[in-house]
Amino acid sequence: MDMQVWRSRLMSGQWFSHLPASLQDSLLSAARLRSLSPGQRLFQRGDPPCGLYAVLEGAVRIGAVNEQGKEALLSLVEQPHWFGEICLFDGQARTHDAFSLGECTLLHIPQTALLALLDEQPVYWRQLALLMSQKLRLTFINLEQLSLMPAPARLAHRLLMIADSYGELDPPRRVLQLPQDQLASMLSLSRQTTNQLLKDLQGQGIVNLKYGEIEILDAGRLRALAIF
Repeated sequence: MDMQVWRSRLMSGQWFSHLPASLQDSLLSAARLRSLSPGQRLFQRGDPPCGLYAVLEGAVRIGAVNEQGKEALLSLVEQPHWFGEICLFDGQARTHDAFSLGECTLLHIPQTALLALLDEQPVYWRQLALLMSQKLRLTFINLEQLSLMPAPARLAHRLLMIADSYGELDPPRRVLQLPQDQLASMLSLSRQTTNQLLKDLQGQGIVNLKYGEIEILDAGRLRALAIF
């Protein structure tokens, strides 16, 4: 299949749209499509590096599960987000688990093809470093929020981050396909607390809740709540 058909979808993302056209072409030329069924594992912690991915349809859960079976959900990766770049830099094993959330279509750039491209064009390493630095910036923000922000502000901020795909989408989405238990896991809150906070927002006319879905009705007021 001609990967160029996916270019317009990828161009809706900040990172890919700002790449040199030559790098965009090279990535698409090396790419393969991956389809995942609901709940299918893409990779798990400890797996060897397998390359770079972009979400074209659906979503991927990034997290970890302890010996007792408790899951820590770090992020929900949706279109047109790219992920998997950490292993490209250090060649080490995967740091977390990745599972599909529902039907999912991914663009996959294999590790060997990507390293070969970077050997030919070392200048492109900077573009991959920008992708990783964005994730590192978000990680520090999230750690700070866990320590300093009250739960309502953390929830408001995370909803806004998911809406714009962690800085990738402009304009942001209004409707988030996001079960409350997964949002709770990302925020290190109980499901009951998360549900109550969301109901409070719904009562204020800021969001509308449906099964497995959160619609942002007033992004401005939600943004005001996210400031602490």
